[in-house]
Amino acid sequence: MHFGRIVTAMVTPFDDNLRIDYGRLEKVVEHLLRTGTESIVVSGTTGESPTLSHEEKLALFKKVVELADGRAKVIAGTGSNNTAASVNFSKEAEQCGVDGLLVVAPYYNRPSQEGLYRHFKAIAEATPLPNMIYNVPTRTSSNINVQTQLQLAEIPNIVATKEASEDFGQVLNLLANAPANLTVYAGNDRTLLPFLALGGYGVVSVASHVVGLQIKELIDSFVEGQLAKATLLHNKLLPIFEGLFQMPSPAPVKAALSLIGVPAGGVRLPLVEADEKTVQSLRTLLSDWHDSL
Repeated sequence: MHFGRIVTAMVTPFDDNLRIDYGRLEKVVEHLLRTGTESIVVSGTTGESPTLSHEEKLALFKKVVELADGRAKVIAGTGSNNTAASVNFSKEAEQCGVDGLLVVAPYYNRPSQEGLYRHFKAIAEATPLPNMIYNVPTRTSSNINVQTQLQLAEIPNIVATKEASEDFGQVLNLLANAPANLTVYAGNDRTLLPFLALGGYGVVSVASHVVGLQIKELIDSFVEGQLAKATLLHNKLLPIFEGLFQMPSPAPVKAALSLIGVPAGGVRLPLVEADEKTVQSLRTLLSDWHDSL
């Protein structure tokens, strides 16, 4: 099963009191569907999962399934550093009607490779839903090495991996050895083109909130063999890919959404909203792609 080429790690819209704003959520979902998103990750890092309550996450899963209405797959972020809790939460997410699970590597407790394998295996065996494992060592201090990812790919419903390692040697080895049943996604927008060139399938994106159609054009160009065009687009988009992380995410992307007329509110502490310098930088970066700026 593929989740499509462009998977958006969606922000969670808040109102002025930092409660989930379901009116804004509907507008964000519709905006994403109009601009190339094929699957939506709900309650991932970009969705501020650390500061969402259990009840808020389940409510979000149900609402996004309703809003997507089959037009995009909905992937629930259910991973944590507590295997039993992740298993139970994944079962609850299944009851909400989601299409798949995004399961991040356990953070803080730094398990061994055997511990990682057993963790992901237990979650995958808890429901029939397709699983995407998420390797992001810079956030978790826990790296899922290539051998472990390949071993996990032998489990039938582990169908994809979001690889956000900063070790490009690991990325090269994973892409060179991934079996056909394991779809490998770039975990960072700025590595999309290198991933595609080496056999990756697509991207789990933040930038697709604001330049989704351009990312789609980049991927389509590559798939159609227009490498020069894809390279030109990637290089032109690179400042946006990097600019959306000039402050801790998702503060910059929420500011960028507001600039293009799709407000998603502020961020919950310990994150803080984008400062004026960041907002002005984003305005400049986006002006090439959005006429209203």
